[in-house]
Amino acid sequence: MLNMTPKEITERSALRVNPCKTCQPVGALYAALGVHNCMPHSHGSQGCVSYHRTFLSRHFKEPAIASTSSFTEGASVFGGGSNIRTGVKNVFDIYNPDIIAVHTTCLSETIGDDLNAFIQDIDIPDGKIVVHTNTPSYVGSHVNGFYNMMCGFITYLAKHTGNSNGKTAIFPGFVNPGDIREMKKIAGLLKVPYTMFPDQSGVMDAPMTGDYSMYPKGGTTIPEIVGLGDCSGVLALGELTCEEPANVLERKCKVPHELLPLPIGIEATDRFVMALAAISQAEVPYELEEERGQLVDLMLDAHFYFFNKSVAIFGDPDTVLGLTRMALELGMIPKYVLTGTPGENFVKLSQALFAQYGVEGCTAKAGGDLFELHQWIKNDKVDLLLGSSYGKQIAKAEDIPFVRAGFPVLDRYAHSNSPIVGYKGAMRLVEMIANALMDRQDRDASDEDLEIVM
Repeated sequence: MLNMTPKEITERSALRVNPCKTCQPVGALYAALGVHNCMPHSHGSQGCVSYHRTFLSRHFKEPAIASTSSFTEGASVFGGGSNIRTGVKNVFDIYNPDIIAVHTTCLSETIGDDLNAFIQDIDIPDGKIVVHTNTPSYVGSHVNGFYNMMCGFITYLAKHTGNSNGKTAIFPGFVNPGDIREMKKIAGLLKVPYTMFPDQSGVMDAPMTGDYSMYPKGGTTIPEIVGLGDCSGVLALGELTCEEPANVLERKCKVPHELLPLPIGIEATDRFVMALAAISQAEVPYELEEERGQLVDLMLDAHFYFFNKSVAIFGDPDTVLGLTRMALELGMIPKYVLTGTPGENFVKLSQALFAQYGVEGCTAKAGGDLFELHQWIKNDKVDLLLGSSYGKQIAKAEDIPFVRAGFPVLDRYAHSNSPIVGYKGAMRLVEMIANALMDRQDRDASDEDLEIVM
């Protein structure tokens, strides 16, 4: 280390410190939970799925169900074929799901298990389904695992009969149930028949009824997934999360897609609304126009607190791009924009936003970590930190106002139930950002008054 230059120390290629992501199986598990009566199945050891379930349960404050192949030393040496065959039989016998969605872990990927061959060799009960996808934990992030699981469902189930069902498929991306409910509300107001896939609303925000249900009422049904092949088109929300599933569906079933940014902020929500209006040929209802006007009014009212304030934004790629666009619309400067998910398209899209709004001196990076972000902030401080709960130690160390948004948010309640998409979601973001900056200004003013008195 003593012989390395500062640049060489900064540019780490084989080490991540405080990663800005988690592993693929977490995303695959979450995608599978968005399918009705589905049991996610982790093909690996018990410890893996315990971590993945705990991670999701801490964010959503809801039980995240999943089964496991329960690898031991023998499976690690001889393969997990016996484990998956026994596991699938036991899950159908004991928990009776309609479908099992299998994803791999780093262990099963490393030993080279052929899940496709294993599943073909399983005696699956009549009327039941098993699908799979490969999600090596040491490649990509939970976002990659999420869309890989979507691709698995589409590859196994989607069918094109030649007869359109008149629906539009909406791929919401890696978002919270509260965001999905807001998207569904907007689509409903514009009278667009749709299939939301996957749909974790009603699953990871299920109501308390007094009786536990392993499979809540929500989720995309199997017939709806099969019917994706007969949809008239796809609105893929999230340029970096939903492009691959949309491409898979288009290649398999010739369903065209339109790739849109996650509808965070005014411009992106406008694009979502107008895309839906073009499908239904309906007028945009006054309810949405009113929400948009209220958002603009709120942004103007609080503009004094936003203008020219610098912000560091981190998290999942499409969420970060949406929050960056929102910050620019508020007149803020997104000085540092970072995601832990690899992919240079993130950097290109970020730089395009900087150019669109005419801001300079901003840094964007994909495949980064929070240690690096912390070093950037130490070198040149920002006025606000915006991202997941893992930024709170940076905010505390550098005494920066912090707004939690995205995934995961582990230390706040009701986060996943409240949207950040749509006009209502943007109003919530404006409120949180404005209040955080106002609190800091009030505190600084009180400190100044105290100094004068002393």
